[in-house]
Amino acid sequence: MTTAILFGSFFLLLAIGVPIGVALGGASLLAIAVIPFLGFDLYALGLVSGIDSFTLIAVVLFTLAGSLMAQGGISRRLIAVADRAFGRSPGDLGTVTIMACLFFAAISGTGSATVAAIGLAMIPALVNRGYDRAYAGAMVASAGGLGVMIPPSVVMIVYAVSAGVSVTALFMAGIVPGLVIALTLIIYNILHRRKAPPSAEEAPDTDGSVWAALNEAKLALAMPVVVLGGIYSGIVTPTESSAVAVVYALVVSCFVYRELPITALPKMMLEAALLVSSVLIIIGASVAFGRIIALEKIPSELAQFVLSVTDSKAVVMIAVILLLLVVGTFLETLAAIVILTPVILPIMMQLGVDPVHFGIVMIVALAIGFVTPPLGANLFMAAQVGKVPFDQIARRIFPWVGVMVVALLIIAFVPWLSLGLPQIFLGYGN
Repeated sequence: MTTAILFGSFFLLLAIGVPIGVALGGASLLAIAVIPFLGFDLYALGLVSGIDSFTLIAVVLFTLAGSLMAQGGISRRLIAVADRAFGRSPGDLGTVTIMACLFFAAISGTGSATVAAIGLAMIPALVNRGYDRAYAGAMVASAGGLGVMIPPSVVMIVYAVSAGVSVTALFMAGIVPGLVIALTLIIYNILHRRKAPPSAEEAPDTDGSVWAALNEAKLALAMPVVVLGGIYSGIVTPTESSAVAVVYALVVSCFVYRELPITALPKMMLEAALLVSSVLIIIGASVAFGRIIALEKIPSELAQFVLSVTDSKAVVMIAVILLLLVVGTFLETLAAIVILTPVILPIMMQLGVDPVHFGIVMIVALAIGFVTPPLGANLFMAAQVGKVPFDQIARRIFPWVGVMVVALLIIAFVPWLSLGLPQIFLGYGN
């Protein structure tokens, strides 16, 4: 009865357009009201303890760092390096676009920031190079998903907090799967371009050498080395590295490149705070929601039910991936992480799935859902920055989604892709 009230009221509130954080809180309060041994102080304690986390400071700071990089000239220099290096390769500017998303993802931490920063520069260039505008928008939306798959990732931090796993191990586990996704996108674009009819194209921007572009962008390219190198070497924690990322981006953008005026900083900080505040409300409300789920023993009962139906790890993994792909189409990735992790992770762990490996699978699956209609937030962002009607870009996204699903299945059923680097460099699992 309580389970039906909890989830029924939650989805009802979502259906009528209530914000996700309010829907979580409303459903939790309603469930507490019908459970005789619970008081409303459970919700208040859950809301406070959910956001009282040192690790979550990194969410705020990485969001601000991404904004500084997008507006401070760092993303433009990364694109120039990619164009000089890959502009003459098969797939030409499409390969450049995907590689630029990969570079920017390694320092932004969010998918929406990657789509906005790269899409504004690359979609018009792709159209000038002979690409269909809707296809170009779909490409940027898909590659923008790398923003949450490649460390440092805000979504990875939230999963680590929800699952109680090491942020450092999760960051390292995301490197190879992110490269696998990027490689599959590049291969699909190359095959598509070979089949496309010839069109009048502008020549790639290869004025000057790759080394000249690398020299100009050396500080931008050094940022992931500084941030991730500090984490993996043990010099700083992931949270402390987010502060390093902000300071580094601030100094480079304002005082080296001088493309970001100091007067713009207060507005950028306010925008980052407002953006993250909604995320923190969701996380806090989800903790109370999760405590009720735990008290009602929903995860253990669901695990027993699933294992009574089948004990095949492959079957359960495929079923969970399908669920995550569907959920990702209508639920924001961070919200899905904090809601579903306490429910699904115990089942996967009983089947012997490593929580870090499952975290990568979960993040990639939800990121794919995030570019899939009917909602697909990255699609809306790409449609806006690329000036493409949403219905056109939505029709062109499905081949990209199919390619990423194939890569996801490879990642899911080859755990070494996720766990190899943590085992080698961190001794994870030994």
